[in-house]
Amino acid sequence: MSKRLFLLALILLAVMPTAALAQTIDLNTLFPAGDASVSGRIVQLLVVMTVLSVAPGLLMMVTSFARFVIALSFLRSGLGLQTTPSNMILVSLALFMTMFVMAPTFQAAWDNGVKPMVENKISQEEGYQRTTEPFRAFMKANVREKDIAIFQDLSAERFGEANKAGPDDLRVLIPAFMVSELRRGFEIGFLVTLPFLVIDLVVATIMTSMGMMMMPPTVVSLPLKILFFVLVDGWSLLVGALVKSFI
Repeated sequence: MSKRLFLLALILLAVMPTAALAQTIDLNTLFPAGDASVSGRIVQLLVVMTVLSVAPGLLMMVTSFARFVIALSFLRSGLGLQTTPSNMILVSLALFMTMFVMAPTFQAAWDNGVKPMVENKISQEEGYQRTTEPFRAFMKANVREKDIAIFQDLSAERFGEANKAGPDDLRVLIPAFMVSELRRGFEIGFLVTLPFLVIDLVVATIMTSMGMMMMPPTVVSLPLKILFFVLVDGWSLLVGALVKSFI
């Protein structure tokens, strides 16, 4: 019995290398020759990684985030507070406000573009058009016609009148929207800081008339500005006004 087992083991050892050598790995099964699908997937992966890396920039360019964070920064400067609230708190508040305002746009982009494209119901080109269409509509509703005209004229000067970009072209719409948001953000910031400026002037005038030259006016005006902002429920008023400023 032991001899038969020994002979069977020798036969298996002799056959196994031959069977292993017969199973060669064919790389063509993984990367088909003459097929651009692999290169296309590599390009798609690079595009996805690039989009994810510039996602914060895209968020600021095509959403309401810029107006919110600018107004909140002016509020902190108007109060005379350097680090309170912190940058993380202001940015987080601006992000949640952006999510609240942009929720219909995000939902429309997902339902009409991203979801059908992921499920292979539409092509990538059509998915791109459907995904960007809600953002185009949002930006067109909140951009100034003057800013669009400026970038259209710039495109005509640079690329020629025949290649002039249209008002719906993202090359024109995105920078025009950003300029409009910066302008509106500074307008809101001026209106926010104006009451605090009046308080600073009144306090400085009173302290000068009392001969208190050595005490900085900000020492007295800071608690008064905070008290005024709290009494008028400033956070609710400012956040509500910012959200309602979008169409």
